[in-house]
Amino acid sequence: MKINIVLKTIGLLLMVFSLTQIPPILIDFIYREGELFSFLISFVLTFIGGYLVWFFNRNTTQDFRIREGILIVVCFWVVLSLFGTLPFLLTDSIKDLTFASALFESMSGLTTTGATVLSQLDDLPKSILFYRQQLQWLGGIGIIVLAVAILPFLGVGGMELYHAEYSGISKDRLTPKVRQTAIALWKIYLSLTILCALGYFFSGMSFFDAVSHSFSTIAIGGFSTHDASIGHFNSMSIELVAMFFMFLSGINFSLHFVVWNNRNFVDYWRDSEFKTYIFILISATVIILITLGLNNQYNNSTDTLRYGLFQTISMATTTGFVSQKFSSWPVAIPLFLILLSFIGACVGSTGGGIKVVRVLMMFRLGMKEIKKFIHPSAQVNVKLNQSSVSEQTLVSVLGFFSLYAIAFILILTMLMFTGLDQVSSFSATAATMNNLGPALGTVADNYSALGDSAKWILSFSMLIGRLEVLTIIALFHKAFWRY
Repeated sequence: MKINIVLKTIGLLLMVFSLTQIPPILIDFIYREGELFSFLISFVLTFIGGYLVWFFNRNTTQDFRIREGILIVVCFWVVLSLFGTLPFLLTDSIKDLTFASALFESMSGLTTTGATVLSQLDDLPKSILFYRQQLQWLGGIGIIVLAVAILPFLGVGGMELYHAEYSGISKDRLTPKVRQTAIALWKIYLSLTILCALGYFFSGMSFFDAVSHSFSTIAIGGFSTHDASIGHFNSMSIELVAMFFMFLSGINFSLHFVVWNNRNFVDYWRDSEFKTYIFILISATVIILITLGLNNQYNNSTDTLRYGLFQTISMATTTGFVSQKFSSWPVAIPLFLILLSFIGACVGSTGGGIKVVRVLMMFRLGMKEIKKFIHPSAQVNVKLNQSSVSEQTLVSVLGFFSLYAIAFILILTMLMFTGLDQVSSFSATAATMNNLGPALGTVADNYSALGDSAKWILSFSMLIGRLEVLTIIALFHKAFWRY
């Protein structure tokens, strides 16, 4: 293991990350809420920390392999989350915030989970609120992917780093060079953010709220500047904008690029994962609407359609925005919505969960086994986009499911050992591992009631969900460190 190149890269990335303290500083200059000191100190400490790590390893000229790339990604998310706690700890506007709570909030932002330990958001300084939203936006498509576009100019190769962070079934580059791929992804990401902000603004949000919510919408994060989330605005037009961009952000960004490059929207429908994504959303919406209607949850069909559709898209894409308190709905619906998050969004999107393509492949693998049971001598292939899927890929997907289930059970059990009840433990584990945010039971409103030990466990759960379980568990295998 080439530790020096890992440390050098971490140092460079930390220095880049320190620049993210500048926008909240500018926000504080505008609104004059007295948070300048918190962000200035955070900027200085983050930059100096990154500089010192880089300085002592600056003469390293080694190229790193995939395992160094994996270690950099994991370490950077952990280190970045640790430094991300500084504004929360230094501000006087948040009282009695423990380090575990600050780390939970920082990790939740960067992993685009959207779970929060903070309350009375409406009264917090706008610079702090903007900082939370910014964390989600940076974590959305991955600050690592952005760094890949910059690091070549700093003398650090980025292929392995890109592959380690941009996880999923397919890691094909969109362009011949990985830096160009990173730039292409960020152009799409930025364009969607701008369009979403404009949509919110013209629908009635203030400029600050529009920009802030566009960050968390495109990142499929779920953080809001208000305790009531999107429900604060009580606006159907705002909810329509949110639903549209949550849906778009749940699609594979590589597919967005292909459609944009070819100028052909039919390319969406040629993708098996996209069609399955649409099918899941429609089916889930129908089930939710029928259940709400049968239970007379709302007095008219318009409200039933409005709130049912919004919550379904938000939870299925693992965004976590709420327009109504769904935990008070008939008991089957909140559980069903939590279960939807297990599927999650498409691979290569900013969403969490197991990913639609993996669920699709497991379903087709199940169908294959049924056919082979009926016709033992038949040759049946699992196909995706009209192409046969290799046995190696299927084994990889099966391995992912196995490790995901093991990790889920372990985290669930550890939470219950902290004293949390079964419903809260299950929903909190699902909400964090799937990067969803909202949960049920004790943590239905926020996670502030949890003890520090539970927050540490859930912070780790969020990291597993964001980087996907294989990336994390690889670090615990002795073969990873052998050479």
